Amino acid sequence: MLPSLSLQTKENIFQQILTKAALFVTVVLVLFFLTLLLKSLPAIWSNGFNFFGGAVWDPLTGEYGAFPLLCGTLLTSGLALLLTLPLALSIALFLGEFFRKGLAASILRASVELLAGIPSVVYGFWALFVLVPLIRRLEIALGVVPFGVGVLTASLVLAIMIIPYAASLSAEVIKLVPQDIREAAYSLGATRYEVVRRVILPCARSGVCAGILLAFGRAFGETMAVTMVIGNANKMPASLFDTGNTMASIIANELAEATDPLYVSSLVQVGLLLLTVSALINLAGKYIVKKINVEA
Repeated sequence: MLPSLSLQTKENIFQQILTKAALFVTVVLVLFFLTLLLKSLPAIWSNGFNFFGGAVWDPLTGEYGAFPLLCGTLLTSGLALLLTLPLALSIALFLGEFFRKGLAASILRASVELLAGIPSVVYGFWALFVLVPLIRRLEIALGVVPFGVGVLTASLVLAIMIIPYAASLSAEVIKLVPQDIREAAYSLGATRYEVVRRVILPCARSGVCAGILLAFGRAFGETMAVTMVIGNANKMPASLFDTGNTMASIIANELAEATDPLYVSSLVQVGLLLLTVSALINLAGKYIVKKINVEA
């Protein structure tokens, strides 16, 4: 038989496992960054700062400007977040405050969870068959060139995709608001609306912001659904109805057919830029949440 370990030994082993697990995640992240950096070095030396400010992405002429891709990524994800906020916050309040139990709450909660589990390619197919014809009719009514696909279509499908992430986390945070605070507000004569506006939302705002940032991160790196409906045009979109491209979609579209070493390296550099911007957004989000907690 193996000798029994002391309590202190077990605690030390457990602490070492946790430490190594945390270090493993850090090492993987550093390896991700170093791999992308090393593979993109030829493009960094060749493209220079024109990569960030250039408006032309043309592998035939050897011009690789990622500014339209960056703008397309920020535009689609930002617009999707704006479209998501009212619905996500409404669903969160419904599930977290008004109807925590019951048939309606169970159906809505199951629907939200199901939406979060649907593969992105399925969202893309649905958008092609449903959203694209609707947007095309709208464009015809407005006198716009009826592409159907474009920035607006991509933003709409992204908004539908990220609703579960923002709504689920926000609803759980709203449930954690102490019941004593609610009862104190009601005892002072506050209405349901006043309790939600002046008590629930201020107490839960850090968690709500965290859910919004999680949803934004999900939209920022989305690939397949956006690739299928954005039009994949390597140019600055002139309007919300115009076609465009994102950093993730251009990698998915062009990496398989890239043969020139500089072309491949430039696509890897796009991936490095995507990783860097995502990290900056996460850091900014943590700062915002921390500031909100301090002010609260």
